[in-house]
Amino acid sequence: MTRFIDVHSLVRLVDETGVPQFLTALADALRDDFMRWREFDKKARVASHSHLGVIELMPVADDGAYAFKYVNGHPHNTAVGLPTVMAFGVLAEVDTGYPVLLSELTLTTALRTAATSAMAAKALARPDSRSLALIGNGSQSEFQALAFHALLGIEEVRVYDIDPHATDKLVRHLSACTPLEIVRARSVAEAVRGADIVTTVTAYQGRATVLTPDMIEPGMHINAVGGDSPGKTELHPGVLGKARVFVEYEPQTRVEGEIQQVAADFPVSELWRVLLGEVPGRESSAQVTLFDSVGFALEDYTALRYIQRIATERGIGRQIALVPELDDPKDLFGLTASGRRRAVLRRAA
Repeated sequence: MTRFIDVHSLVRLVDETGVPQFLTALADALRDDFMRWREFDKKARVASHSHLGVIELMPVADDGAYAFKYVNGHPHNTAVGLPTVMAFGVLAEVDTGYPVLLSELTLTTALRTAATSAMAAKALARPDSRSLALIGNGSQSEFQALAFHALLGIEEVRVYDIDPHATDKLVRHLSACTPLEIVRARSVAEAVRGADIVTTVTAYQGRATVLTPDMIEPGMHINAVGGDSPGKTELHPGVLGKARVFVEYEPQTRVEGEIQQVAADFPVSELWRVLLGEVPGRESSAQVTLFDSVGFALEDYTALRYIQRIATERGIGRQIALVPELDDPKDLFGLTASGRRRAVLRRAA
């Protein structure tokens, strides 16, 4: 049988754990898996683009487990009452191919994205960072703020969105659940001025210039999250020239990330090499670092493994017959009505 984690089960897991604690544990698991980078069979995600958005499949595997995520990105969905991003995923045994977990990944994607952002920032941002500018106050914004508060000790969050209702929602949620000082900014420039860390997590499906070179200050760490498909960016190309750039999986980020705007030989470092100490991260307190995060399948693998473990420990979710349980593994036809009748006839004869 396959464990099934629907939205209600995932919410129960998160609520029982606590959002900050869930993010912290997930970030630790992500770091562990990034440090096993060479053990994984990796490939860029498979994307199907339309004029309204994108639908993607994201596979990855090691010797023990295979995972994939189905995910979309349709920024206009909110106008018809649907989330911009919706996802589900599967975790299977490599030895048999048997699916052991089928899980929602819409809420989980927001959690793993925030945990990845904070995990990367711990390696790249200045250790004394205490202020975060959060540009884009939609579905992922609360998770980003909570992750940076829990993992880096961020004390102040400056928030801005072109939609004031999104900012109202973010301020309402954060005011109710954290001791963070929340500052509403009147513009991107006002939000990022003097910020130690800047996170951009916008949904515009096109070439945006959320950050421009004149906004970048010495010592900043930039966490660019929203640009994650061909033709979709958030940063002016000049920002890249002012920063040391880090990525998840370079072949994918060259196509989908902020670095799609620059030459193919523009220098970047993969984050796992920093975590293993193979390349340096931040080299000085004045250096500008940039994590060009597009989301990579390994992060979903980690999230699915983590969900499977804690759901099994707590008995959350339910077992479903996603694949047949057969007395004779060669007799699939026997599940059908015709097959059952033939079996009765054989016994009667």
